[in-house]
Amino acid sequence: MKLIPPMRPTIAGLDDSLIRRIANEAMHRSDVIPLWFGEPDVPTPAFINDAAKAALDAGHTFYAQNRGIPELCAALATYMSGLYRPIAEDRVTVTASGMNGIMLTMQALVDPGDNVVVTTPLWPNCAETVHVMGGEARKVALELGEHGWRLDLDRFIDAMDERTKAVFLNSPNNPTGWTMHEDDMRALYETCMDRGIYVIADEVYNRLVYDAPRAPSFLDFAEPDDRAIVVNSFSKSWLMTGWRLGWLTHPPAIGETFAMLNEYNLAAPTTFVQHAGVTAIEQGEPLIAEIVARYRTNRDLVYQRLAALPRVRISRPEGAFYAFFGVEGIDDSFEFAKQIVAQTGVGLAPGRAFGDAGESYLRLCFAARTPSLSEAMERLVPALG
Repeated sequence: MKLIPPMRPTIAGLDDSLIRRIANEAMHRSDVIPLWFGEPDVPTPAFINDAAKAALDAGHTFYAQNRGIPELCAALATYMSGLYRPIAEDRVTVTASGMNGIMLTMQALVDPGDNVVVTTPLWPNCAETVHVMGGEARKVALELGEHGWRLDLDRFIDAMDERTKAVFLNSPNNPTGWTMHEDDMRALYETCMDRGIYVIADEVYNRLVYDAPRAPSFLDFAEPDDRAIVVNSFSKSWLMTGWRLGWLTHPPAIGETFAMLNEYNLAAPTTFVQHAGVTAIEQGEPLIAEIVARYRTNRDLVYQRLAALPRVRISRPEGAFYAFFGVEGIDDSFEFAKQIVAQTGVGLAPGRAFGDAGESYLRLCFAARTPSLSEAMERLVPALG
């Protein structure tokens, strides 16, 4: 019998997803309302699907350029230039999802022994990409106060040292809905530029905010050659989670680096999917307006029901589509989430999946259809009261 060579200890030691462990145990049940994953229960709209079909029929099934098809790079540059300051096409690289974009960024920047300062609670995959590269994800917890979640900027900056290669900010945030204010963004940005530290901004929920057309962005003031990389995705704003398409905005000088990393990882994102992405960008504004309005209704429904419960601690999310709420008396959110789905048929994500700062919390994705979400609340409230 041959012995299997050992994997790198770093890889062997990676944790599996607590969210998927919950889902895998219960997703076979026909009565479950699945609010554990970060995706809507509405399929991709027909106008995007039709564009993919047309691209297939037109023979767009061959390898694409490493940095993305020119049509999509141009569409993305135009789209972002309309939202922020002018963005040239040489600052855009198309990726196979936002997650892939984060991984490519860590491959480009992080050496063993480096650290990246991150906020928590945080979607676990983001920090684990640092570990995969042999670095340390240095975590600074957000704080939940009377006026919602906030970042102590002084503590965050104090966590940076001579081994800090980058800071990683996810705003609007998964799972809390925290959205970084522009004055804090500018203060942190100036500090990082002074110290030669990269700012990596995960802005995949940038269009999903409830009191403005978009969230503040580092692209509002980053100069083209600054050490800033912004990650984005088609998954959330265009209902395309399973399509696996995203993009990076970066300094022009490192575009060829990302082209090379795309070559080594997957050659290029799927060609006909990129053509569908062009249509999503060019025709998708009414869709974004529609889903933001629905999510606002859903957010208010969930917040009102949960905030009325004496055991629950929650703030109204500023962005994204999650309610992240603490429940008094919970000391193991994973076991409690298992209990909730077993008793009520509502699938939630355990807060511990988002780091130790998330323990005693649960995450509920309110991107479901409103009737389904109302039914979920009817089941949940008695169990949490």
